[in-house]
Amino acid sequence: MVLHMSSGVLRVIRNRHLWIVLAIFAIGIIFHYPQQMPFTGLTAPFSFLGLTRHAVERILFLVPVTYIGFVFGIKAGLTSLGFALLIMLPRAVFISPSLPDALFETFGIILIGGLVNLWFEERRREREHQQQMLLRLEAAQQELQSQIEVIRTNGKRLAALNDISAILNRSLELQNTLSAATDKAREIVGAETALLFLLDEGTQELKLEVYQGVSEEFAAGVERLKVGEGFNGRVAETGETLLVEDSSHDPRLAREVVRREGLQCQLIVPLKSEGRVVGTLCVARHNQRRFLADEVDLLTLIGNEIGITIENMHFYQTQRLMTEWLRKSEESYRRLFENAHDAIWVHDLEGNIQMVNKAAEKLVGYSVEELCKANVKSFLSEESLNLAREVGRKLIQCRPVDQPYEQRLIRKDGTEAICMLTTSLITSDGEAEAFQNIARDVTMQRHMEENMKFYLQQVTMAQEEERKRIARELHDDTAQALIVLSRQLDSLTSTTDHLSTQDIAHLEKLQQQADAILEGVRRFSQDLRPSILDDLGLLPALEWLTSDVTHHFGIAVGIGVLGPVRRFAPEVELVLFRIAQEALRNVWKHSEASRAWVTVEFGDDRTSLTVKDNGKGFEPLQNIGDLASIGKLGLIGMQERARLIGGKLTVQSEAGKGTTVTAEVPIQNSLKD
Repeated sequence: MVLHMSSGVLRVIRNRHLWIVLAIFAIGIIFHYPQQMPFTGLTAPFSFLGLTRHAVERILFLVPVTYIGFVFGIKAGLTSLGFALLIMLPRAVFISPSLPDALFETFGIILIGGLVNLWFEERRREREHQQQMLLRLEAAQQELQSQIEVIRTNGKRLAALNDISAILNRSLELQNTLSAATDKAREIVGAETALLFLLDEGTQELKLEVYQGVSEEFAAGVERLKVGEGFNGRVAETGETLLVEDSSHDPRLAREVVRREGLQCQLIVPLKSEGRVVGTLCVARHNQRRFLADEVDLLTLIGNEIGITIENMHFYQTQRLMTEWLRKSEESYRRLFENAHDAIWVHDLEGNIQMVNKAAEKLVGYSVEELCKANVKSFLSEESLNLAREVGRKLIQCRPVDQPYEQRLIRKDGTEAICMLTTSLITSDGEAEAFQNIARDVTMQRHMEENMKFYLQQVTMAQEEERKRIARELHDDTAQALIVLSRQLDSLTSTTDHLSTQDIAHLEKLQQQADAILEGVRRFSQDLRPSILDDLGLLPALEWLTSDVTHHFGIAVGIGVLGPVRRFAPEVELVLFRIAQEALRNVWKHSEASRAWVTVEFGDDRTSLTVKDNGKGFEPLQNIGDLASIGKLGLIGMQERARLIGGKLTVQSEAGKGTTVTAEVPIQNSLKD
């Protein structure tokens, strides 16, 4: 701070204007007080003009006051006025013979000096204001020039971008477009060579797509670059623009072929689309001249424009492929739709038919033209229509539907057609629009099944009648004859007078054989048609059957009953008994089981019979019908018997864990009239 003050004092002392002012004040003092300074030898210098009250000397003080105000400003001028007042005031008060006149002149001089200083200050302020205005004007002019320059630069950029955009939008062929855009970018920034790489996201490699101004050897040497490798790989990895001033001596140089090519200054920008790098654009020069900041910014913008175009072209090509695929798919679907053997029709939510194929014409008897103008009510009865509505509601509510389901149609000639129908929902933007129906005519198949069922029923009934007849004959004829034979043998053995011991033993043996044959005939007769089934019903017959298996084959068989007991129709009881009989026969023949269980469950809507064992089991098949291929015909017979009474048979088995056979009969089919 002391040094600062010292330097300020020195500057003031060295100012020549200060010494001039001091000299003028000194002269003024000498002229104003000549009598008080006899050593000067002066008298009143202006007395010859008749001015004896030193008025001129007072006026002379205006010179230094105005000089200081002009040179140093208002503050210095006012200070000098004070100094002049201090010089003049003693004479006016103490020496001047006319005090009022002297004071008037003194203060008049001070007033005039103050006004002059104020006038100088006002002029100075005007000049400063003018200078400030000039400075502001010059600044505004410079800013305007810079804005004009920016506008020119932006105009050049806009023109360059327009040229690039025109090139990019000129063609939809990617290779030609990229080649033209790369050439234009090279021209805009004044580069000698240009390289354009595209990113393969699958392999994370940059593939050289376009090259200009370089040798074939160089292009082959940088044909593929890993992301992160070399200058372009680094830009692809970071997504940031890279300016290389001397690539031949840069430590990041990855391949020697770049040095041999002689490239010096390189500018690499990423090709971006939605913030994602899709490639890189590199322009280079063989000399050391750097790329300007405007050129870097411009090439960055061009890179973004090319990146967006690349993505748009990929999207366009993908869309074109998808459109072509959809067209071919639609053509294939149309051919399948029109040539399908199954009837197909599409109707809206109100049932109005929108599309239909030729097979539907054959199914319902109406022409395609008639069906396209009709509603499904034309060939659906009220019952079938209710079923279709229920299926439609489930599909709209995303509830499960058992498909295909059986539907009955009314042909144009009034006859009924039975078909297996599969219905699917057609939606658009999540909203249900229509239903597609695929129908297969099974009318003949159902008739054949009904005929086959009737035939099987007749065959089964005939078989049971034949069994019943044979069982009756065995009981009434064969068994009775064996009983008579046994009694005759017993009578012979009781008369031992004329028989030897050997004859008696032989007759006793024959009697035992006859009794054994009689027992076999009785058991065989019971197997063919147990009379207890006709007399007492299913449950007593099952109790006899389980007891018989336990007695003759040593397998402990238990029986259980669930639910309220009810009687069945005779044919139902007979079928259930035969199923239980065949299942238990399989147990002692094949299962190697030690225990078995028979359970009859009377449910609210169905009746079920279950036979379960703890035997060796077997590997289950998906379809019971496949059991015929492995020789298990007994299960096939049980299945067919269950079908005869409208029921179904299921078989569950696992190797080492036994087998469970279950027959289920709907309640309406099992009750006794």
